[in-house]
Amino acid sequence: MSAPLLQGRRALVVGGGGEIGAAVAELFAVNGAAVVVADRPGTIASRTITASSRFETVDIDVTDQSSTRAAVAAATALLGGHVEIVVNSAGILEQVAVREMTLAQWQRTIDIDLTGTFLVAQAVLDPMLQAGWGRIINVGSQLGLLGGQTLAHYAAAKAGVIGFTKSLAREVASQGVLVNTIAPGPIDTEMTARVDEAWKKEKRADLPLGRFGTPAEVAPTALLLASDPGGNLYVGQTLGPNSGDVMP
Repeated sequence: MSAPLLQGRRALVVGGGGEIGAAVAELFAVNGAAVVVADRPGTIASRTITASSRFETVDIDVTDQSSTRAAVAAATALLGGHVEIVVNSAGILEQVAVREMTLAQWQRTIDIDLTGTFLVAQAVLDPMLQAGWGRIINVGSQLGLLGGQTLAHYAAAKAGVIGFTKSLAREVASQGVLVNTIAPGPIDTEMTARVDEAWKKEKRADLPLGRFGTPAEVAPTALLLASDPGGNLYVGQTLGPNSGDVMP
C-alpha cells in the first residue's frame, strides 16, 4: 500500500471555517498531513472535521498584518515546524450592483479576498524558500476570469488573486516554492446561498454540467497541487473545478 499523499507534511488552511476550507483541511488530514485551520474567532467550532489525523485551530484576521503573522507563528508552533503548504481560502461574497456599492463594501471585499491572500503568502514565504520546498494554493473564482453581474468587487478581487498568483509564481518557482490558484465555479455553500435565486437559476442554466459543485468536489484539486509528484509541474496555473463555466 502506498503512503498517503501528504504524509509528514505540515499544512495551514486559512478560511477553514468555510465549507471549501473545511473540505480541504479534512482531505489533507486524511492524506497524512498535520493540519492547522485558521479563521475568524468563533467560525471554526461550527465545522466538524472527521479526519483522524492531527488537526489544530488558530484565530486569524486576514485583513490585519499583525494578526496574520501571529497566526502563522502559532501554526508553526503547533505543527512543530514551518508551514510547508498553505491554502488561502478566506473570502466573502456580497451581491450588489456597482452603482449601489459603497466604498466600504468594495474595500472590505478587496481587503479579505485579495489583500488577505497577499498577507498570508508573505507571512509563510521565507521559511519555505529557506527549505527549498513549499506550496501556496490560493482560492480564486471563475468570476475572476468571467466577471459577474452584481459581483464586480468580488470578481475584481478574485482576478487580483489570479494575477498575484502568477506574479509570485514567477518570483519563487526556481527556489522550490510553487504557487497556484484554484478557481472554482459556483459551489453550493452558505456563501452562495446568500445570492439571489434568479442569479443562481440563470447561472445553472449556463453551466454545461447543469449544476453547482460541492466543496468535496473542489478539495481534490488542492490535494493534487499540494502533492509530490502530482503537483510538481504546476506553476502559476489556474485550475478550474467549475462545472464547465470556463473552458480555457
